[in-house]
Amino acid sequence: MNKLFRMVILGAPGSGKGTISSRIVRDFGLKHLSSGDLLRAQVINKTELGIAAQKYMKAGKLVPDDVMVNLIASELAGLKTSPWLLDGFPRTRPQAEAVHQHEKLDLVLSLEVPDEVIIDRIKGRWTHLPSGRIYHTEFNPPQVSGVDDVTGEQLVQREDDKPESVKQRLDQYAVNTGPLKGFYRDLGILQEFHGTESNEIWPRVHNYLKSHLTALSGPF
Repeated sequence: MNKLFRMVILGAPGSGKGTISSRIVRDFGLKHLSSGDLLRAQVINKTELGIAAQKYMKAGKLVPDDVMVNLIASELAGLKTSPWLLDGFPRTRPQAEAVHQHEKLDLVLSLEVPDEVIIDRIKGRWTHLPSGRIYHTEFNPPQVSGVDDVTGEQLVQREDDKPESVKQRLDQYAVNTGPLKGFYRDLGILQEFHGTESNEIWPRVHNYLKSHLTALSGPF
């Protein structure tokens, strides 16, 4: 890719951002930056930022804007020569406005998946905390129940993956996402994709990106 393309993927928790992001990275060569992975690493390493963020994450609440903006800004500062895909951030309009002061995005994709589908999906999700690897009892089970395939260590269900926390997170996402998407819509860079499964949404995302990026950088 010739142009240093910069994009964000939006979507409620459990909407398939991780799956779609990995396929975008695989097919289009962007650097993937996940705010969730960055936060979990900070929590596990018990950094000052991680300790501050953990109390919000456990309660199923958003980490404050200033904490998130500082974390992401420091990461983006090291990617001045790479095209990237930012996953899970920004989540509020103030965060988006803060990022826009430093990085002008080329595209924002928003995954639109019904809440009831997400709640049913997340309740079967289990995580290997040290690596961030995620399994699902139905869609992507580990080889041995309750155990990470790579290390053999125990899997856990994160507090924010439990149904009551998921509902709270979805309600909060709905409150924040309207103004956020409105900001990007006004900039003319928002593209929404509706569906219930990643395999349903992905072909449309792929075709759109292929057309969009080819127009900017030449054929893939």
